[in-house]
Amino acid sequence: MRNLLSGADLSRDQAVEILDIAEGMSDVNEREIKKLPTLRGKTVVNLFFEDSTRTRISFELAAKRLSADVINFSAKGSSVSKGESLKDTAQTLEAMGADAVVIRHSASGAANVLAHSGWINGAIVNAGDGTHEHPTQALLDAFTMRKRFHGSASTGKDLSGLRVAIVGDVLHSRVARSNLLLLNTLGAEVHFVAPPTLLPANPSNWQAKIHYSLDDLLDNEKPDVVMMLRVQAERMNASYFPSEREYSRIWGFNSDRLKRLKPNSIVMHPGPMNRGLEIDAISADSPQSTVLEQVANGVSVRMAVLYSLLSGERANDVN
Repeated sequence: MRNLLSGADLSRDQAVEILDIAEGMSDVNEREIKKLPTLRGKTVVNLFFEDSTRTRISFELAAKRLSADVINFSAKGSSVSKGESLKDTAQTLEAMGADAVVIRHSASGAANVLAHSGWINGAIVNAGDGTHEHPTQALLDAFTMRKRFHGSASTGKDLSGLRVAIVGDVLHSRVARSNLLLLNTLGAEVHFVAPPTLLPANPSNWQAKIHYSLDDLLDNEKPDVVMMLRVQAERMNASYFPSEREYSRIWGFNSDRLKRLKPNSIVMHPGPMNRGLEIDAISADSPQSTVLEQVANGVSVRMAVLYSLLSGERANDVN
């Protein structure tokens, strides 16, 4: 694996291997000394053209726990704000000897351009590009599902037989796209639930079952996982639903809907959450919620991704 740009980049075996490596990294993160010398001497650049808290900190912590040198680059206050292009920035990083570049950009396809432009030789990790993809989020979500449903016996397992409902603003969600691709690869059955205005123009082209009613899905499909998506108001240039109150009533997850889940079903959210809109506080803080687990697991999974990209020849020697 040279780069990680899309949820579709990984075969079933590659995805399972990364999740297995993340299991080892999770053990490292529970030690008193949370460090491995694996990437000592390597330089990882977090190249963020878009605001981020969870993802940037998660990648920074992941790289530092693997003993890499980390450079955090923010577009605000940098030469980019003075008009420097992505090409110029990439070539500057290449001159500085970046071994890996973790990029978040508002333009869909920016990570792919950087990976195939020849401007930089380092590995490229897509940390979210526009409304396109966010593959490490999909990996950490899959890791969280696997841990919840397989527990200590999760090593080597995929997600076959799992029924996953992804609910909300599918249209603008890079998380939904990457999750769909990776979950299909890992054998899960995917359902999209949203108002018609928040689904892609041709949903029949997607390998997911389409629903317009969350209540009907809960009653008829009995999902193992309900993943609520953030309503991305900042990406909306029109009125996609009548009101926030109407959206919350029909497509939001609340305590009444929580009671209708199977006892071992889980509720997920990639964050940040709009509490009271797509999910209420009772559901977000319930024992069936994995929101905080997802944040913690993100560090382990991103350690596994960096490890696989920059130290592939030792990918089976985590401990």
